[in-house]
Amino acid sequence: MSKPTIKPARPFFSSGPCAKRPGYNIANLNQDCLGRSHRSAIGKKVLQEAIDKSKSILGIPEDYLVGIVPASDTGAVEMILWHALGARGVDVCHWESFGKGWLTDVTKQLKLDNVNEITADYGVLPDLTQVNPANDVVFTWNGTTSGVRVPNADWISDDREGLTICDATSAAFAMDLPWEKLDVTTYSWQKVLGGEGAHGMIVLSPRAVERLQTYKPDRPLPKIFRLTKGDEIIADIFKGATINTPSMLAVADYVDALNWVESIGGLDAMIGRASANAAVIEKFVSERDWVSNLAVDPATASTTSVCLTLKLEAAQVKSMVKLLEAEDAAYDIGAYRDAPAGLRIWCGGTVNSEDLEALIPWIDWAYNEVQG
Repeated sequence: MSKPTIKPARPFFSSGPCAKRPGYNIANLNQDCLGRSHRSAIGKKVLQEAIDKSKSILGIPEDYLVGIVPASDTGAVEMILWHALGARGVDVCHWESFGKGWLTDVTKQLKLDNVNEITADYGVLPDLTQVNPANDVVFTWNGTTSGVRVPNADWISDDREGLTICDATSAAFAMDLPWEKLDVTTYSWQKVLGGEGAHGMIVLSPRAVERLQTYKPDRPLPKIFRLTKGDEIIADIFKGATINTPSMLAVADYVDALNWVESIGGLDAMIGRASANAAVIEKFVSERDWVSNLAVDPATASTTSVCLTLKLEAAQVKSMVKLLEAEDAAYDIGAYRDAPAGLRIWCGGTVNSEDLEALIPWIDWAYNEVQG
């Protein structure tokens, strides 16, 4: 097979940090807050703008709190695990590496006793009907390393007693999140919006706020984990006063991405772009017998982190990934290190469909090359 001649204009298909928005230019960022204290009037204004725009675009209810916290999505998740768990039993649902990591936190770091593991292998969802409404539940909406997502929240009881704690880092801004079912939701800037790393977002329902104000865990909480002071939530965290010093350049970058989302039509447009992108890969898979979507059930297949398995040895897959990068046809599309060998192609809204279309012939070429 001859080498293709047309390359993706933007071969950035990494699943994190993800592609910048189309037309991105760092010189176009609003730099008024750079070199200024995050506690200055202008610093607080930009941080509040990031919170307000996030809440508006995502359709988060007015009575939910949204805050910027340290250490990306990982920091946001661990903050709530350390703060809120232990009040009742915990169900941890996982079907890929990050969800399994939350189980490790709960059982080996927090050492909680009343914990139920609800799990499945890569490629399939566990039986979510096993979740006990009396318990808190921790789960990922979209398994970034397995390409498997929950198709809906029907399995979450409206009459639940526990909290739902949802890691939505590769779902927010790409999938419809039913806020009335989610008590704590976390995500990071560097996923669907292609922002910079190190900052996380935490969204709290009134039920979650009540838990934080009434439950005092018998464990020390580092400063960067503290959301309460005494019996009250630290309200300033949700008004742009961050726990520690944020990168104002990263904040400006995030606001730029939010402005772009507004300019193209908001959340619906972002969901549509991700779905159209995933459809390009779905068509590619359907026309070949040597590649499959890792997600067994199409209803659970991710539209952002699309994971593929190939009829090749693991070493051959690695060779394909290296070939594609060497040709500047695709960067960083190898499967996650703990996942089955294969490709992981980011299809979030900052990726253009035409670049995925241009990628397809290159994948065919690389597959034939490593066949020898």
